Amino acid sequence: MLNRYARAAVTRILTPVARLLLRLGVSPDVVTIVGTLGVCLGALIFFPMGELLIGVLVITAFVFSDTIDGIMARQLDRPGSWGAFLDSTLDRMGDAAIFAGLTIWFFQGGDDRVMAWLALACLVLGSIVSYARARAEGLGMRADVGIAERADRLVAALVTTGLVGMGLPEVVLKVVLALLVVASFITVVQRILVVRQQVRAAGSSSGAAAPTS
Repeated sequence: MLNRYARAAVTRILTPVARLLLRLGVSPDVVTIVGTLGVCLGALIFFPMGELLIGVLVITAFVFSDTIDGIMARQLDRPGSWGAFLDSTLDRMGDAAIFAGLTIWFFQGGDDRVMAWLALACLVLGSIVSYARARAEGLGMRADVGIAERADRLVAALVTTGLVGMGLPEVVLKVVLALLVVASFITVVQRILVVRQQVRAAGSSSGAAAPTS
C-alpha cells in the first residue's frame, strides 16, 4: 500500500539528492551498498544494546538509499538486471538485520521472550513473502499481491520501535509485531494462491489449444 501511495512523493523529494550524488561521481551501486551497511550497522549495533530510538534514527538515515539508487540508475538511463538483483538482495539483508536486532535485544537485555519470538517470526515470514514473489517472477508469473508488502512492514516496525524508544509502552510494539506476523502469513498464502491460479489458467489455456486426435 505504501509502495503505491508514497513512492511518487518520496521520489520527488529525493531526486535532487540523486542528481547531486551523480554530479559528485557516486555510482548507484555504491549508494545501494552504503545504505545497506548503514541499516545493518544501525540495527545490529544499537538494537541489541536497547538503544531503540537511536537505532531507528540511524536506520532511517540510510533506508532511503533504496529509493535514491533507483533514481540515479534512471537518471543514467541504465536500470537493468544487475542493479535490480543487487538492490533486491541487499534489501533482504537490511530487513533481516532490523528484525534480528530486535530479536537479540528481547532475548537478552530486553528479557521478553514473546517479543523476541514475534520479531523472529517477522524476520522469517518477511523473507518468505519476498521469496514467493521472486520465485514467481523467476517462473514468468506475478505475485505482487498481499496485505503486508515490504514498505508496510518496515514502516510499522520502525515507527513503533522508535516510539517505544521514546517511552511508549512495549506492549504496543508487541501488538504491532503480532499483527505483522499474521499479515505476513496471510500475504504468503495470498501469493501462493495467486500463483496457483495463474498455473491453472495456463494449464487450461494449453489444454484448450491442444489439437484433438
